[in-house]
Amino acid sequence: MPVDVLDPTTALVLVDLQKGITALPTVHDPAVVVARAAQLADAARRAGRLVVRVRVELAPDGGDLLHGRTDSPGPAVAQAADFSELDPRVPASSADLHVVKRGWDAFTGTELDSRLRRRGVRAVVIAGIATSIGVESTARTARELGYEVVVAHDAVTDLVASAHANALDVILPRIARLESAAVLADLLARPRAA
Repeated sequence: MPVDVLDPTTALVLVDLQKGITALPTVHDPAVVVARAAQLADAARRAGRLVVRVRVELAPDGGDLLHGRTDSPGPAVAQAADFSELDPRVPASSADLHVVKRGWDAFTGTELDSRLRRRGVRAVVIAGIATSIGVESTARTARELGYEVVVAHDAVTDLVASAHANALDVILPRIARLESAAVLADLLARPRAA
C-alpha cells in the first residue's frame, strides 16, 4: 500500500551513513543510497523535522563487540581512523540529533528513545546501511517501542543480496511501511504540525 501521509511528528533516522560503512562493497551503489538519504534529510530539514544521524563507533580494543557463539560471524571490517566519521555527502546541520551506538540497533544502549519522546516524535522514517543489520534492527526496536515506522526501500542497501531481499520482502513489511525516497522526501517536506 503506498504511503500517502506521514504522522506530523515524524523524524528521519539515518543509520550508519559513515565513511567506514559507505566504503564497503554493498549490493547497491552506496553513493546512490547516500544521495537519496541526503534528499530525505534536505526535505525533512526544510519542513522543520528532526533528522537523526546514527553512527556506530567501537573501541579499538574490540571491547564493545558482542561476543558469543554464532553459526556465521558478521563481516570482518578493518576500522580506519575515519571509520565512524559521518559521510559528508549527507550535509550536516547544527539542528541534527547525533546518536552513537555500539551495536546494530540505534535504540539499544543509547538515549535515542528518550530524546525522540522528549521532542514529541511518534513516527520515524529510516534509511541507511545495512538493510538486514542496522536498518532492520532499528526498525524492529522502533516498532516494539510503539513508533510508526516507514523505511525508504531504495535508500537502503546491504553487503549480502539475499539478506537485503529478505529484509525488504519478508521482515520489514511486517513491522513497517515501505516507500521510495522520492515519495518520502515529498511527504517529509510538508510543513510539520505545531
